[in-house]
Amino acid sequence: NYEGPDTTMQVHTDTVVIDTTVAIQKYIWRSAKVVNNTVSMQNNSLTIERGENQGVQKDMGVVGPAGVVGRVVSTSSNYAVVMSMLNRQFHISSKLKKTGEAFTVYWDGVDPNYVMMNNVPKIIPVAIGDTVVTSHYSSVFPAGIPVGTVAEVIDNKSSNFVTLRLKTATNFYNLEYVTVVENTFRNEQKALEEATKINN
Repeated sequence: NYEGPDTTMQVHTDTVVIDTTVAIQKYIWRSAKVVNNTVSMQNNSLTIERGENQGVQKDMGVVGPAGVVGRVVSTSSNYAVVMSMLNRQFHISSKLKKTGEAFTVYWDGVDPNYVMMNNVPKIIPVAIGDTVVTSHYSSVFPAGIPVGTVAEVIDNKSSNFVTLRLKTATNFYNLEYVTVVENTFRNEQKALEEATKINN
């Protein structure tokens, strides 16, 4: 709910309570203006007017007023380029809000209004209109950010799975302002996971 151009750095924080006396900030939210945006290519992106000088870094999540937008892929001093959810290389761990199962959501390059969720077992009850949100497996986005709603259930008759066609929560045609999300714990998690892979 933005009321005009952003003239100040707006930063909101979420905290994680470690014990009754210590709270560590986990998420920092920075508003940004969209200055360029594509929707008609196979690998779409947008440019935002926030960069390294304002604390924006590569691999931070980007959300809009209605839901997921994309992920920061490059930065300069005062600008950043965001890989849109409408990009064939973008994948996001998402879950069915009603039942909690997590799957990967991606764009198939066809319609900028829809993304896909594959390999959903037929035994999971899914209905048109069900909500899909980010899962707790994502280190880029907080859990519970809207991704889309189920618009079509595509039955693969030769398997025990269906594909879900999701109407995106974000309207990529009219993005004016977004929010960059920084997970302050992400680097620690990533370093530990990488070290564990090396040791194995």
